[in-house]
Amino acid sequence: MEIIRGLHNIRPRHAGCVATIGTFDGVHYGHQMLLAHLGAKSRELGAPSLLVTFEPQPREYFQHTPAPARLTRFREKIHLVRESGIDRVLCIPFNERTRLIPAEEVIERFLVELLGVRYLVVGDDFQFGRDREGDYAMLKRAGDRFGFGVSHMGTLTFDHERVSSTRIREALAEGDFRLAEKLLGRPYFIMGRVVYGCRLGRELGVPTANIRLQRYKAALEGVFAVTVDGLGPKRLGAANLGVRPTVGGKEPLLEVHVLDFDEDIYGRLLTVTLHHKIRDERRFPSLDELRIEMERDIRGIREYFHRNRSPLQSVDSGAG
Repeated sequence: MEIIRGLHNIRPRHAGCVATIGTFDGVHYGHQMLLAHLGAKSRELGAPSLLVTFEPQPREYFQHTPAPARLTRFREKIHLVRESGIDRVLCIPFNERTRLIPAEEVIERFLVELLGVRYLVVGDDFQFGRDREGDYAMLKRAGDRFGFGVSHMGTLTFDHERVSSTRIREALAEGDFRLAEKLLGRPYFIMGRVVYGCRLGRELGVPTANIRLQRYKAALEGVFAVTVDGLGPKRLGAANLGVRPTVGGKEPLLEVHVLDFDEDIYGRLLTVTLHHKIRDERRFPSLDELRIEMERDIRGIREYFHRNRSPLQSVDSGAG
């Protein structure tokens, strides 16, 4: 899959595509259905498929309203889109200049002149351009005028509610990983490289792999039972996701203690899948009390995995 970073990197060979536009946060089940439709149209027309997205996400750009927590950072989004078989991703910086582009200019300069779009697939609530003045009806008229097809995906529902990133955030915040998995079409995971930390976990006898979230805020916080990929066979782990209030942390961080494992893994790319919430993150009066609670958490996580063998079919936990 080709990644095109910025409009200035669009080349003549990129023209003549089947495209979609959106933030695609989470690349959830509804997004996957849209991307499958895009791929089918790509094959039908013999034209490459293109997903257009933005960094930062538009709602993160507007400082006067709190942006929702991200489900996926850019790396995770690209990983999931690649799995869908899309040929190209175009990432456009969202800034004041982008925000002020009139909808008609988006159509004529971007879709028609730059991309030569042959077919466009959008979500049922898609809006675009300055002050969100463009909508599906405008795109349909433009398609008739410039000769490209346009379609939108109907609302996908689960239990009579719309499948959306907002609903998934709510499920994760409530610790309902089964519902989140159904809405996502896969278990919820976080990817990232292990970075150096303050080594406090090792001093407390519970070494952790630290992964910076590189997002404005996390979709959930607390202590979780997790599995870890990227270290050979799948491993069990105990993870803390949050700001670490006991040590005065400010930035959201994912700290993973891999059970029965003690190797140098700095720089390794890990995929951490969350299965069950143990407790909320909280501040402890002392590091000693934090250590006692961490040991209690790990015992609880071992017990959880012992009771729930389904995610462990390929895992040797070493827990006895």
